Amino acid sequence: MEIWTYFATNILTQPAYLIGSIVLLGYVLLGRPLYECIAGFLKATVGYLILAVGSGGLVNNFRPILVGLKDRFDLEAMVTDPYFGQNAVDAGLMETFGRTFSDVMILLLIAFVLNILLVRFQKYTKLRAVFTTGNVQIQQAATAFWILLFCFPELGRVEVLVFMGIILGCYWAVASNLTVGVTQELTDGAGFAIAHQQMFGVYLFSTLAKWWQKSSRKKSGNRKADKKLEDMELPGFLSIFNENMVATSLLMLFFFGIILLVLGQEYLIEAEFMVAGQSFVFYVLTTSLNFAVYLAILQLGVRTFVDELTQSFQGISNTILPGAVPGIDVAATFGFGSPNAVTIGFLFGALGQFLMIILLIVFRSPTIVIAGFIPLFFDNAVIAVFSNNRGGFKAACLFPFLSGLIQVGGSAIFATWIGLSSYGGYIGMFDWATAWPIFTVLMKFFGYVGVALVVVGLLLIPQLQYRKNPEGYFLIVEDYQKYKEKFGDSN
Repeated sequence: MEIWTYFATNILTQPAYLIGSIVLLGYVLLGRPLYECIAGFLKATVGYLILAVGSGGLVNNFRPILVGLKDRFDLEAMVTDPYFGQNAVDAGLMETFGRTFSDVMILLLIAFVLNILLVRFQKYTKLRAVFTTGNVQIQQAATAFWILLFCFPELGRVEVLVFMGIILGCYWAVASNLTVGVTQELTDGAGFAIAHQQMFGVYLFSTLAKWWQKSSRKKSGNRKADKKLEDMELPGFLSIFNENMVATSLLMLFFFGIILLVLGQEYLIEAEFMVAGQSFVFYVLTTSLNFAVYLAILQLGVRTFVDELTQSFQGISNTILPGAVPGIDVAATFGFGSPNAVTIGFLFGALGQFLMIILLIVFRSPTIVIAGFIPLFFDNAVIAVFSNNRGGFKAACLFPFLSGLIQVGGSAIFATWIGLSSYGGYIGMFDWATAWPIFTVLMKFFGYVGVALVVVGLLLIPQLQYRKNPEGYFLIVEDYQKYKEKFGDSN
């Protein structure tokens, strides 16, 4: 346990070092010279740290709005955010169930080992992706631990860890596997999958976007019925939006500007987000422009480490885990497709979330939600990236909006039911407002049969994926260019 705790604390739950270690191992297995192995480790680790700076900057930049909307209007509300959700579980476990948070790390170990085993025996399981986003694993393990205790409060410690370890491990393997094909298509064979909080959402909306595109083409008879964002050239003064950095800056200035004006200069000074005497106009301007700055930093980090990971993972997929791909942070997709899709997804997702929050207030929901930045941005931005790639501009606007509605509404209902809302936070991301409530209903009302239904249902998904295209299913990972030549855009 001491060895596991050291590994989990310093490597597994630190994505930068985990990705760096995977790159190092991959290059060693490929027989690369020692200096190339070390260089690959450093480049991948630094690249991920750059990505983390960008992601952290985006979250911190949004903090005045998150805190202000809660304090300024005296809202007693639950925050939908993975870290708030993790803290809520930590705060309520002992009081509600008489359990401690320390078991969460053991649960993580069981689930991670099962994920690897499922991929190792892919000949039977048809699973190809290993979930490597450690910080996300902790958040999900914590919430999953609470969910199983909610369903089976009298279950012993060992049984809880085994049951939920199996369910969570299957979820990591199956849900990240769902994103393999659409991610290969988006990145032109970069060789990774998504391992985050909205994997079912990415697959769902990618599928709907493709259906949307086919339907539009059939009605109009036009091969390019819905243009992608990167194909659109705006006329006249609107042409300034053709440049991603300019578009992001202007749209964020509009978005942040309105909310910060509502909060007011006096509140921002009182809450110590501004200092007395500081120009309110330039505070709003700087806050808005920083969004574009951190987004550019994030994309730089993606470009830095993804190439190293793609090349080195061939060593692992050729030896230890044949045919496998790493599942990594969703932010890695922001370096592909249209950069403007990220901003569009954030804005339309925010519109959907804010509309649902208003509806919760109007209909006097027992739980009012404050939209955390992580679900607000990362879920909806990535859904827009994939939707734009498959369905064009309109899909990139509509599907993040629908996602925003679902995130807030689903989280409010579910967190209230399982009792996490009273501790102030819930994970709030798309899969945890849709798929996990379904799992919980099955387990709560069907008991151990429900556990079996969840596990069997998850493991059936890759079998159905495989049957859809047996010849191309593994080829899309092994040789994407050959896959394209044979199957085109039929994925």
